[in-house]
Amino acid sequence: MAETRVETLKPFQVDLSFATPKITLLTVLAFLLTVVGLGAGVYAMIVGHHHAYNVFREMPWGLLIAGYIYFAIMSTGLCILSVLGHLFGGTSLLPLSNRALFLSIAAIISGFAIIGLELENPWRMYWMMVTPNLTSNIMWMGALYGACVAFMILEFVLILTKRYALAFALGLLGALAEIAANTNLGAVFALIASRPFWFGAQLPIYFICSALMSGAASLIIFNYIAYEVRNKPMDDAMQRATAAAGKVLLLFLVAVSLATIWRFLAIFTSGSDAGRLAAKALLNGPLAFNFWFFEIALGLAIPIIILATGGLKNVHAAFLAALITLIGAFFQRYDLVVAGQIVHPYYGLFEGIPKYLHYTPSGAEILVIIGGISLMVTAFLLGERYFAGVFESREH
Repeated sequence: MAETRVETLKPFQVDLSFATPKITLLTVLAFLLTVVGLGAGVYAMIVGHHHAYNVFREMPWGLLIAGYIYFAIMSTGLCILSVLGHLFGGTSLLPLSNRALFLSIAAIISGFAIIGLELENPWRMYWMMVTPNLTSNIMWMGALYGACVAFMILEFVLILTKRYALAFALGLLGALAEIAANTNLGAVFALIASRPFWFGAQLPIYFICSALMSGAASLIIFNYIAYEVRNKPMDDAMQRATAAAGKVLLLFLVAVSLATIWRFLAIFTSGSDAGRLAAKALLNGPLAFNFWFFEIALGLAIPIIILATGGLKNVHAAFLAALITLIGAFFQRYDLVVAGQIVHPYYGLFEGIPKYLHYTPSGAEILVIIGGISLMVTAFLLGERYFAGVFESREH
């Protein structure tokens, strides 16, 4: 069968497919939603987080922490996939590498925007930089993710200027920093002994598996949309790259499923009473619908079935599997954050403490999340408009 040939764009050439009035309008709407979300976060800073957000002393982390974790984990997965294609240029993933790098940058910046608006006093991060506490996981999380962004932006600039050797060296450093930052993010939760649902050595590894799952899913989605908007077929190399990303997605869907099963087995066989109570909140308590429908069915089971029954050979099926994976992944992050705090540390010790604490995200929190998602969509649309030639490049 002859190889499909498609017209390629030169670097820095504006792609007119993403400059049509409809796509331009969509870009403007995404940008406006970003502004609205950022405005909601600024409003919360002005009136006070305790007025605008529904978090409280016993449950200080809510939807915005889940949103930050969602984008940070996605960024790690995209960065790893980009480096795998760049450093091992003969792999099937190479055609997706430059797009994966750009999306990784967009994802972590979206995560930074959300966490910046979640912090009541984000300007105090200046003191964390000038007087760092080297024993603080959160300090290392900020430092490592900051290094990731610097490495990845420099790598992308060097790819634009075709200085590939130095770009790949920075890409490797960026990937190592992303892996360190991602596992450290897991450790932020895993080292809190007072929250037994989080405590343990599993979360850092679970976060890495989730990163590759989310990264592969988001890469399949945005790559699919890029070609659908242009209304042109993928060439053979891009089809192989999409299939390879689908295999990565399937592999880590299975890995996350196994990690989830073993996590609950460990909690119920050797965990504390508070840890088991938190787990029951997911299995048959207030978070049960989120867990069984969004996290298990949408986030794991259905995508595995789609990919394992022919989805790897069909880009439309792979897109569907990736889309519902990302929806489920968001609820995986949300359930993790809320379930870890839903049991009061003093439950059972004093009268009047409810079995489960109640948390519902406020309108301002939801708007900030919408703003973060819209920021990534805006970056994607602008990236496809101005860097499509770089994304389609097969140079190494």
